[in-house]
Amino acid sequence: MSTSIAGDRPVSSQEQMSSLGGRRVRIAGRREAAEGVVELTLVPAETVDGPFEAWEPGAHIDLVLPSGTVRQYSLCGREERSDEYVVAVLREPDGRGGSAEVHDRLTEGSLLSIRGPRNHFRLAEADRYLFLAGGIGVTPILAMVRRAAAAGTPWTLIYGGRTRSSMAYTAELSELAASSGGEVALVPQDELGHPDFAAAFADLPEGTAVYACGPEPMLQAAETLSETLLPVGTLHQERFGAKPVPDSERSDTDTSFEVELARSARTLTVPADKRLIDVVREVVPQVPFSCEEGYCGSCETAVLDGTPDHRDQVLTPEERDSNETMMICVGRCLSRKLVLDL
Repeated sequence: MSTSIAGDRPVSSQEQMSSLGGRRVRIAGRREAAEGVVELTLVPAETVDGPFEAWEPGAHIDLVLPSGTVRQYSLCGREERSDEYVVAVLREPDGRGGSAEVHDRLTEGSLLSIRGPRNHFRLAEADRYLFLAGGIGVTPILAMVRRAAAAGTPWTLIYGGRTRSSMAYTAELSELAASSGGEVALVPQDELGHPDFAAAFADLPEGTAVYACGPEPMLQAAETLSETLLPVGTLHQERFGAKPVPDSERSDTDTSFEVELARSARTLTVPADKRLIDVVREVVPQVPFSCEEGYCGSCETAVLDGTPDHRDQVLTPEERDSNETMMICVGRCLSRKLVLDL
């Protein structure tokens, strides 16, 4: 899941890492995981830095690239390995340059910075799993398959891609299926067309949890079918980009509000025509951000008081109702004032 950072001025990697709990890492391994996909193995830059933070399937990290650009990538290595993080990056010819920088500039020995891990796509316990992966969306799914296989939980994976050669980790997934009794259906589009999610949903045993990650058309297809074929709460998804908002749901009545930055001891006005994050960055320029569309989670900020207007695609309904955090790149305020832990 990746996007570029934007703003009125360049942002250096040092500034991005300042006060954000990031750490320096070194690329200890680089290999081609599939056509157009490079896998990076990251280790602490210095041995004295200690092991990496523990993580669970579905987690991702922010890579702060040498240019200062920030990208989010799902961890797809082995969660029991505390000495390394592994990510896989698809070259996106029509992207904004982040994947090209990874492919063209990062080599074994390169130093960069990371933040995280964070996880808004956790694997909940279930009687069995159906995993849906599209293209590079296989990365978080791979870690989930490993977890299910290790636990002895029945699982099935439907994995689609443009071509067989562009689909990463197919050999390992097939080995996991053979050793654990799972099932893998590989669906290269140029050979077999699109996966048949309707058939998969129609035959789903009770107690199955469905986890999906892939391009937006795939997720929208799964979401639409789930509304009529699956019990509420069965489908869990992670997006690469912002979900399109229907015109009927767009707000053109934004109003101004106040935001108090508790740690900075400043109270600011957010005009109706200005984003909350832009106003915040005038005082706290190092606040983390990346996608600026409410789907990556980089700008998640603790709310100390007030009622946020949640417009993100990260928080669950329960998390929104708690009003404990918000994504300040898209969120606004339903009360007179917000108090943020910044």
